[in-house]
Amino acid sequence: MPEQCKVDMEKVVSLCKRRGFVFQSSEIYGGLGSCWDYGPLGVELKRNIKNAWWRAVVQERDDIVGLDSSIMMHPQVWVASGHVAGFSDPLVECKVCHLRWRATDLNGKRCPDCGGELTEPRMFNLMFKTFMGPVEDDAHVIYLRPETAQGIFVNFENVMTTSRKKLPFGIAQIGKSFRNEITTGNFIFRTREFEQMEIEYFVKPGTDEHWFEYWVNERFNWYLSLGIKPENLRLRRHAKEELAHYAKDCYDIEYLFPMGWAELEGIANRGDFDLRQHAQQSGKDLSYFDDETGERYIPYVIEPSAGVDRSALAFLVDAYDEEVVEGEKRVILRLHRDLAPIKVAVLPLSRNERLVPLAKEIYGELRRYFMTQYDDAQSIGRRYRRQDEIGTPFCVTIDFQSLEDNQVTIRERDSMAQIRLPIKGLVETLRAKLAGESFATQPLWTAKGTGAVDQ
Repeated sequence: MPEQCKVDMEKVVSLCKRRGFVFQSSEIYGGLGSCWDYGPLGVELKRNIKNAWWRAVVQERDDIVGLDSSIMMHPQVWVASGHVAGFSDPLVECKVCHLRWRATDLNGKRCPDCGGELTEPRMFNLMFKTFMGPVEDDAHVIYLRPETAQGIFVNFENVMTTSRKKLPFGIAQIGKSFRNEITTGNFIFRTREFEQMEIEYFVKPGTDEHWFEYWVNERFNWYLSLGIKPENLRLRRHAKEELAHYAKDCYDIEYLFPMGWAELEGIANRGDFDLRQHAQQSGKDLSYFDDETGERYIPYVIEPSAGVDRSALAFLVDAYDEEVVEGEKRVILRLHRDLAPIKVAVLPLSRNERLVPLAKEIYGELRRYFMTQYDDAQSIGRRYRRQDEIGTPFCVTIDFQSLEDNQVTIRERDSMAQIRLPIKGLVETLRAKLAGESFATQPLWTAKGTGAVDQ
């Protein structure tokens, strides 16, 4: 039997809507297919994913620099890259209900909607067209970029000259791309507007196989370092017949999504195709001169290309967990602390006017250092559950005893363990715990009847 994800997609979709991670785009007008809006928690999750990626591939290295290229580019860029002529999918249409499908998704089957007969496949270009300027004719056609990579290639010389980098070096970019997909679905897995995190790593020909293997391992381990379970991650090497025409080799990092194994990130050895094509089309010299050897050559390119939206879905699915505590179901998002949208929640035991000033003061101090949420609605137990469900690693509870001893209680999400400590050391303690320091349970001091340990 094929392997199956242990998490139901519907539960993840429901949580995302209920807690403000992801909403259907234009929902009040009935929605727009395959378009999604990220709510208050969703934007924080995406931002944390992008920050973690940028930190790993740019900040912590000295051989990669960043770029933010324009979404709209000269149309000749897409001619040179092959997208105008060849960026297409086979399209079939149902003769009965007239719905259209990607032929490769159906494997020769009848219409998934009504069972009707399908037409013969015809090729459908996936790029969105628009016009630049007031005249809508062929001379003014431009495209919304279907990938961020070409913006890097056409800026190769600019970046190399201004950053004074020597090979091997890379250029990293995070940005929106657009593809007029025939078949979409599976929530935020395949959409027409999506965000990419891409590296183009330029190397000397002959060293490309070494660097290709290096980046496959590097990118696979990045997901593991952020908490993805090893059993839900695998590598799949492309067969020769499925390689893109420009690719010398390619691996997919696949994740076991609720709908099965599917691509999370691709790492391709693109050879010298891209720079050579743009050099020929533009007439610009995009070769590299090696000062040490006196050689001049077109660099080869290794491309790790990841989707922010797919990564967000994988992290959400992987973190989703349910358990029964004291006869009640507890839903937890066991997100890595670097990815959690809210790092700390401040929970006054009640809305009592004596507690609120201290709770607000602590909240004001903590949010200078961490994404912090203030929650005083319903019982403390319900508030703990609410924070568990959105993945908040730590809750800080202020009770009546806090007014006397200037101490608060910290509760950890995963273990529900609690420690009590002075307010004076709260920021330093939380910073250490969020950095990975063990949450060893200490003797919990509380006055009788305060309810500070109420679950």
